Amino acid sequence: PRDDVQGSRPCQWMQSGVAARLSTLAHHLSGISQEPAAMAARSPITTHILDTTRGRPAAGVPVRLLRIGADGSAALLGTGSTNSDGRCVNLMSEALTAGVYRLDFDTDTYFKTVGVVPFFPSVQLTFNVRNPSEHYHVPLLLSDFQYSTYRGS
Repeated sequence: PRDDVQGSRPCQWMQSGVAARLSTLAHHLSGISQEPAAMAARSPITTHILDTTRGRPAAGVPVRLLRIGADGSAALLGTGSTNSDGRCVNLMSEALTAGVYRLDFDTDTYFKTVGVVPFFPSVQLTFNVRNPSEHYHVPLLLSDFQYSTYRGS
C-alpha cells in the first residue's frame, strides 16, 4: 500500500479515527457520567444521546417526557435539555407508575448547531414501563440519516 504525505498508511489513519469514535461511544454506553451529582438526583426515566456520525455526545437537545393515557392523550411530565455529556437526567421528579411513556427529542435544534439539515427533525420514542420500581434509561443513538435506541441501564 502507498504511504500518505506524513508517512503513515491511509488505512491506519482511517482506523485511528474509527477507534477514537468507538472509544467515545464505549465510554458513554458504559453509563459513566461526568456529572455524578446530577446522577444522584436523577429521574426514574433518563436518556442520553450520542451522535454516532461525529463520535460524541449530542449536547443541547431539547427533550420532553410525556405519559400516554389509555385514550391516547399525552400528559407532559417534564422537559429538559441534554448536557455536555449528552445526558438528560432530571425529566421527572414524581414517582414512576406503570404505563406508556414517550420521549420527544427536538433533533432539529441539535443538527442546526453542527450545520446539518436533518432528515429526522424530531424523534419520538414510546415505551412501556411495567415495573415502576426499576430505573428506565432510554438512550438515542443518532446520525444524520438514521437513529436507534435500546433499553439501557
